[in-house]
Amino acid sequence: MDILTLTAFFMWYTIIVAAVLTGSTIFLLFASNFMYRKHNKWFPMPRESFNLVLYSSLVMLEIVFVVFCVAPFLALLIVG
Repeated sequence: MDILTLTAFFMWYTIIVAAVLTGSTIFLLFASNFMYRKHNKWFPMPRESFNLVLYSSLVMLEIVFVVFCVAPFLALLIVG
């Protein structure tokens, strides 16, 4: 595989994962009450704990996004 193919792959990979992350963030912002009601049936917990879990999950997803999508793409852009 050459560097141009890898760069194109990571570019589209970054775009797709960014779209999924943005969509899930928007969904969590506007449908958090709906999600809380649904998840509270399975795992009863206070609202504050649920918000903490959602926020922590989003932060972890953003860190994984930067480490595994953005950083390799930028490295390939610099090298290429």
